[in-house]
Amino acid sequence: MEKNNTSSANLTRPKWIKTLRTLVQGGFALFCLYAGYRYYLFYLWATDQSSTYVPRPPSVEAFLPIGALVGLKRLILSGNYDMIHPAGLTIFLAALCIGLLLRKGFCGWICPVGFASNLVEKTAKKLKILWKVPIWLDLTLLSLKYQLLFLFLVLIAWKMTLKDLEFFHNSPYNLAVDAKMLLFFLSPSRLSIGIMLFLIAISFVIRNFWCRYLCPYGALLGLLALASPFQVKRDQKTCIDCKKCEKTCPASITLTSKKTIRTGECIGCMECVSVCPVDDCLTLALPGKKKNSILLLPAAVLTTFLLFYAVAFITGHWYSVVPPEAMKEIYSIIAEIPHP
Repeated sequence: MEKNNTSSANLTRPKWIKTLRTLVQGGFALFCLYAGYRYYLFYLWATDQSSTYVPRPPSVEAFLPIGALVGLKRLILSGNYDMIHPAGLTIFLAALCIGLLLRKGFCGWICPVGFASNLVEKTAKKLKILWKVPIWLDLTLLSLKYQLLFLFLVLIAWKMTLKDLEFFHNSPYNLAVDAKMLLFFLSPSRLSIGIMLFLIAISFVIRNFWCRYLCPYGALLGLLALASPFQVKRDQKTCIDCKKCEKTCPASITLTSKKTIRTGECIGCMECVSVCPVDDCLTLALPGKKKNSILLLPAAVLTTFLLFYAVAFITGHWYSVVPPEAMKEIYSIIAEIPHP
């Protein structure tokens, strides 16, 4: 078979898989916005700004990753599940499991921040304002998220004793941390506004700036992904070096210089495999099976995530045990609660 031989099947896949990923991530993003709105209504009730009671949506705890890391260490040391923010711990465990088995599939198919980054990237491409970061600067910036991850691991995974974990777990701050998060967005400081505007602006110039360079949890999932049995493999003999895979890769991986994509930056989007114009040049491989459907990985990601939710829901590890009236009392003094 000639190297420039293509198939109509391969030529029809790019738009389909890219659209599928957009729809899946967009669905999760819309759900997060809906949950955030429902939590805002709950907050209004809890602070006596509304007489209408709206149940607190547990899924807002997905945005409390530091608390989830504390909860994980507490679970390991004491065997006690975090029942103040159980959904947060469940989502964190699901993300870790996905990272270990299914590459950074959580980043590629679920994370709403990743979805927002994708939209910014598409807009920047149309405006032709994306800047290719020099390799020396790229490597320097890449180290930032690993430094942040190291800092969190030192402060929480290493230094915090079980006594420290229990103190944090039962502290007023932990009970009100979701409201603190909400107030951060409702009444941000000038510094916070400046940082957010900077991150948004630079993301139009540098591709996926937050996800690639600053997200410590993306760094953690990337390290776990190094052990994932799923690998993207490249056939050097049939590769025509068109670099279509590199142009579409959200993680900016230099795929044409590799035979097996083992990097922790791969988010498992499968867009590189779908845009390759040569049959079986880029494939999704598993041990003992070199060719698999590109749908296998996202299907496994979503199944794993929903399985964690279902098990937590059925076993009573999804909803917080803190009564709404207790939260109402805590929220009444939220301005007096300092950061730990």
